[in-house]
Amino acid sequence: MAEPRTKPTGASVEEFLAAVADERRRRDAQAVCALMAEATGEPPVLWGDSIVGFGTYHYRYASGREGDWPPVGMSPRKQALTVYLAEGFDRYADLLARLGPHTTGKGCLYLKRLDAVDLDALRALVAAVFDRLNGRTLSP
Repeated sequence: MAEPRTKPTGASVEEFLAAVADERRRRDAQAVCALMAEATGEPPVLWGDSIVGFGTYHYRYASGREGDWPPVGMSPRKQALTVYLAEGFDRYADLLARLGPHTTGKGCLYLKRLDAVDLDALRALVAAVFDRLNGRTLSP
């Protein structure tokens, strides 16, 4: 079984975020990182070379593939600030409705402008997903 490629590193999250070229994206990423640290009570950890994660959960598929992943995380991608929520969005429609402008993909929430987002709704969404998954083992 292949080893997962994206793992926690010892690299500095602060240096990673400070190196984001676009000033607004950098400020937004730093603000979301602080919000996630507050909502989870966990320190940020750089996973691979571009994902800032908080906490861990263990997943195990019927195929035998397994690994660890952060329940919540973020990455300052070029097109949008990406918030990773490992649980998806089905049970959080009320919070998404309050959030403001966003798009979603499978487990990804894309935010173009943080100043247009309801930060209380984002904080509640992050905390809810984190509380459900952190420290657990799941078999999706």
